[in-house]
Amino acid sequence: LVEKDNDSNFSLTVFGKTICDLMPSFSFISQNRTFFESHDFGNLEVKFIQRLGALQEHKKIKGFVKVLEKWTEIHNNSEKYIFNILAEVPYSKEIIDIVEKKLKSGIKIRSIFSESTVIPEERKEVFKKKNFQKFVIQGNLERKMINRISIVTLINEKEACIIFPTKNGKSDLSEMIYSKDTQFHEWCLDYFNYLWNNSNSFQEDKLAK
Repeated sequence: LVEKDNDSNFSLTVFGKTICDLMPSFSFISQNRTFFESHDFGNLEVKFIQRLGALQEHKKIKGFVKVLEKWTEIHNNSEKYIFNILAEVPYSKEIIDIVEKKLKSGIKIRSIFSESTVIPEERKEVFKKKNFQKFVIQGNLERKMINRISIVTLINEKEACIIFPTKNGKSDLSEMIYSKDTQFHEWCLDYFNYLWNNSNSFQEDKLAK
């Protein structure tokens, strides 16, 4: 792990430096060992699993009500963009009103849905009533679709959150991890962009009813 130079000063070897770089990933798994007894990474690509150390600085949000409150707060705090990956749409009038306000102010919203995304029955009616199609045409509201989503994320320009699936592959909106840490945010943004670039065009009729 270490080596000594001619002046008897110690420094890390290449092996030692590499081990130090890998430690945050082991630390993240160790800190959340109990959590991952009932959750997993779904179909998360290996290259993102190898970077799990970036998620080390985070706060756990527990309980559906608190998760929804933080979800609403992240929407409300956005000043440039809102990006999300959705296996289930946490619907509330407050969030819809915030989304409408943000779109009107020119903020870009991008959403990735899976074909099995759970959506509220009133979504189609609200979408029409709020005339969200106008923002789709303008390019402020962009949507894509992918066959399967396991990791749920919500990101604005300064904060992010992640919801991991349970071991049976279901989205668990009762617990998420949240952070304003730059490395955490970068991991989430990189994952979103990776999925966005590998998603297909949005098809409303494929959404699970």
